[in-house]
Amino acid sequence: MVSTRSHSYSDGTTEYVGYIAEPEGDGPRPAVMIAPAFMGLRDFEMETARRLAELGYTAFAMDYYGGGFRTDERAEAAQKMQEVNGNRRMLADRMVCALDEMRGLPGVDADRLAAMGYCLGGKAVLDLARTGAEFRVALSLHGIFDKPDFPTERMKAAVVLLHGWDDGLAKPPAVVEIAEELTEHCPDWEILGFGHTDHAFTNPAGGNYSEKAARRSWRWLTGTLEEHFD
Repeated sequence: MVSTRSHSYSDGTTEYVGYIAEPEGDGPRPAVMIAPAFMGLRDFEMETARRLAELGYTAFAMDYYGGGFRTDERAEAAQKMQEVNGNRRMLADRMVCALDEMRGLPGVDADRLAAMGYCLGGKAVLDLARTGAEFRVALSLHGIFDKPDFPTERMKAAVVLLHGWDDGLAKPPAVVEIAEELTEHCPDWEILGFGHTDHAFTNPAGGNYSEKAARRSWRWLTGTLEEHFD
């Protein structure tokens, strides 16, 4: 049985509202942080949290905008996205804050942490890894690969990119560029490309949804978590 709740936390200046799903029992158990797509923490990410909790993980869907922002309006979301894209150090700091919050949750094994993210959240998870933060593995699903405005540190987390090869927001030259960055800074990385697959392929509510790629990426994601939490 899975229990869920909203969870408020702060970095000292901004209040954030996330969502926790966890199985029964006291733990300690491994934990997975989920960074949402650019429209904020919505039902899709909360369902991901519940699915992970059913597998025995504490799942923490975090808030990188503040105030629990979420919207169904793409224009409003795009404006909020500009704010964090324009200050990637701020975004990375918010990711570190959320990771530390998850590390301290009751029942969490502080040594077995992972972070995953969708779209903008995939970029945010990569920026978290670029800070050299301590966690096991970063998983980016149809994430964006452009480098931030701060230097990449030696990564302690393994990195896995689950990528639609036809993604117009991360074209093949961007894939090559991040592969070169990871080769230099990350001791353990892999890229899985799904052919004939566009951006945001995991979300059934989106126009680019691919049932096949979503199923395969979930299998790869859960297998990766098992491997790195073993």
